[in-house]
Amino acid sequence: MRLTDEQRRIAHQAASLLLSYPDETLSAAVPALRAAAAELPEPVAAPLRRIIGHVADTPLADLATEYVATFDLKRRCCLYLTYYAYGDTRKRGLALLRFQQAYRSYGFDLTGQELPDHLAVVLEFSARGATRTAGRLLREHRAGLELLWQALRDLRSPYADAVAAVRATLPPAGPRDLAAALRLAEQGPPAEEVGLEPYPSSPDPLGGRR
Repeated sequence: MRLTDEQRRIAHQAASLLLSYPDETLSAAVPALRAAAAELPEPVAAPLRRIIGHVADTPLADLATEYVATFDLKRRCCLYLTYYAYGDTRKRGLALLRFQQAYRSYGFDLTGQELPDHLAVVLEFSARGATRTAGRLLREHRAGLELLWQALRDLRSPYADAVAAVRATLPPAGPRDLAAALRLAEQGPPAEEVGLEPYPSSPDPLGGRR
């Protein structure tokens, strides 16, 4: 399946909203999200329709509780892409700088509390027009993305559909990516805990947006 840059941008904007902490903005965006899904090819649109339907049918307070239980309390369901490969090590700090440098080159400023490798932030970066650069960052961390999707799928989480839509916008995962995801699932990220200057050590997989 070949997507245009515009289709990829639309898909990433929708997924960014759906993978952010649910608030009134998300509730108000449901009609626009449904319209966006209607413009996309079925492999991307189908999982988006399912997660959008879940958002539309679930009270906001319940969505917030579900989000926290999924992403804040389960390390395997971590939305910070570099965590999978590097844990809380100095190497992760360097990886975070790569994201930040990519953002700065496009004049994309982080205004929230998330670290630059948060999946929703990367997708927002893509939606702002840096689709190919964001796509490269996603591909570089494909093993982590695969592990996130597998963990959400195993939990039967509605959020698995949001990540499935993102996966559908990327080239198929290669054997190396799948092997790396399996290795991460078995071993987990590096456990060395050090400072991540200039980034704070939080939020981490047990923290999150409030």
